[in-house]
Amino acid sequence: MAMASNVTIIPAKTQTANNHSQYKQLRVAAYCRVSTEQEEQQNSYQVQIEYYTDLIHSKKEWTLAGIFADEGISGTQTKKRTEFNRMIRMCKQKKIDLILTKSISRFARNTVDCLEYVRILKELGIGVIFEKENINTLTMTSEFMIALYGSFAQAESESISKNVSFGVQMGFKEGKVRYNFKHLLGYKRGVDNKPEIVPEEAEIIRKIFEIFLDGVSMKDIAKILERQGCKTKLGKTEWTTGNIRNILTNEKYVGDVLMQKTYTVDCITHKVAKNNGERAMYLATDCHPAIIDRNTYNLVQQELARRNAKRKVSTKTVTEQGKYSSKYALTELMICGECGTPYRRCTWNVHGKKQIVWRCISRLDHGSKYCKSSPTIHEEPLHRAIVQAVNEFYDCGDDVAKILKANVESVLAGMEQSEIKKVEDRLKEIDKARNDMIALITSGSCDEDTLDTEFAKLYEEETQLSGKLLSLKAQCKVSDDTKDKIENTIAEIENSRFQLKAFDDVLIRKLIECVKVISKTEIIIIFKGGYEVKAEVEKK
Repeated sequence: MAMASNVTIIPAKTQTANNHSQYKQLRVAAYCRVSTEQEEQQNSYQVQIEYYTDLIHSKKEWTLAGIFADEGISGTQTKKRTEFNRMIRMCKQKKIDLILTKSISRFARNTVDCLEYVRILKELGIGVIFEKENINTLTMTSEFMIALYGSFAQAESESISKNVSFGVQMGFKEGKVRYNFKHLLGYKRGVDNKPEIVPEEAEIIRKIFEIFLDGVSMKDIAKILERQGCKTKLGKTEWTTGNIRNILTNEKYVGDVLMQKTYTVDCITHKVAKNNGERAMYLATDCHPAIIDRNTYNLVQQELARRNAKRKVSTKTVTEQGKYSSKYALTELMICGECGTPYRRCTWNVHGKKQIVWRCISRLDHGSKYCKSSPTIHEEPLHRAIVQAVNEFYDCGDDVAKILKANVESVLAGMEQSEIKKVEDRLKEIDKARNDMIALITSGSCDEDTLDTEFAKLYEEETQLSGKLLSLKAQCKVSDDTKDKIENTIAEIENSRFQLKAFDDVLIRKLIECVKVISKTEIIIIFKGGYEVKAEVEKK
């Protein structure tokens, strides 16, 4: 039988930060933070700094290692809290022995971050004292309370975030607009924080809209601005297509503001997502002075949609029409009179000499399978024919203007406004008749079953008329677009009386709707507004 050993218990030492001796002062730091930059919170921030400075100096065994304070920073993530991160670096450099903080919610409102940093500091022998919860991380035996209070702090943060989001959303509904002047070219903060136009920046905005409508690509617009030394809002001379697109699509340049374009997915990660319909958006109109008139802005949006909507005209071709090209105007305008497919610019090498021709894409890709007789047109005579047609168009400008103005009147007459009014009046009559029948039933003057047939007839007529009304209004919208095109063409004729000496891609885009190839020697040029001119192409 084994004899029992004598066992002596050696008591554990009381844990203190870094096991300092009683004669050595602890280097104590304090961390404090306020969440917003409002005046009341700033006062709280100063009070916290003064409190911890006095507290640390009042204890003989402590010496001040620093007061670390983040002002106006959210506590849900530590990566943006510069002072907090500086304090952790000093801890790793063994320059701090103990940290004081008001509460877990001041230290971190994210449970994961809270536990992670408590563990890091504990491994370094550095304690954190949470005053409100009366917890010293070096003397606690379990992380349960830290996790529990951290969860409460995170829940509080989420609740505050929801309340703030709700307040912001209510502000949107009431039309309370927020501006970010730091990235808003063309405006600066004016009286009462309202946008004020900066003339030299506004000229850049107008130039971008103008040359975009002339057919210039966003990439080329960026190059033009760089050559001219134009500066972005941040003072840079480098422009990108992203800069240009953001300006062209920014509703603020017509005086409107679209609110809640983005939203915060999670208050802990602060991840922001583009609002593609997941949240309501709020459009406030005429909030501030406009730089661009509404008609120009709408034309730009239509042109953006047109360029973005371009698709491949063939599954076989590598050089596709799916990407907008601003280099050659005819790439957009020239179509085959036989199959309706666009033409493409091609380079031939004939006996060592280059020749530029235009060919039907369907004929190029599939031979004569779908387009049997589309001709190949040489570029030089094609350009000469179009220039001659444009000059004839200008020479008889007064007659053309009269024709186009007559077209405007016919467009307005075709809007069927009287028909729309008739349909709307009849729908009102149907609604009144239905209400009258309901009144008869509720008063007991008539049995519901006896009116079933009448209700059905009214419903059927109402459905038909509602469909007709939508169709008529759609026709009016098309008519409005046509009217705008005609009036713009008339203005172009009246403002540009000259002889075109060479083919000009920008002017061609402004004037011509379509160039239809009829044969090797004949094309039809359709100007915007519907005016057509036949032109002969010389044989090469």
